[in-house]
Amino acid sequence: QLMESGGGSVQAGGSLRLSCKYTYDSFCMGWWRQVPGKEREAVAHIQETGRTIYADSVSGRFTIGKDKAVNTVFLQMNSLEPEDGAIYYCRADGDYGVPCSNLLRHFRFTGRGTQVNVSS
Repeated sequence: QLMESGGGSVQAGGSLRLSCKYTYDSFCMGWWRQVPGKEREAVAHIQETGRTIYADSVSGRFTIGKDKAVNTVFLQMNSLEPEDGAIYYCRADGDYGVPCSNLLRHFRFTGRGTQVNVSS
């Protein structure tokens, strides 16, 4: 249902654009990331209305958006830092009872992930 692409290796200060192809649109979709040995953390969410919210660590550098014409959620990542290196996961959930702005919310669906490496 969720298929990520666009990961790769880049030098610090560079940019990458991740894409997530989805089958069905959802109330809340997001990008999360995980580094081995650490918990998965939220990066950015986008509500079906287009409202977005970002983790403090990426605010001003990353942009989440949705292109409904091609069923894709993207994450534009600029000014990448070594600390941004992780596996990035696309997530989706239809529960209207939990605000999409809640960066700790549960997601029912998660993609397989795409690897992002940032070298210093």
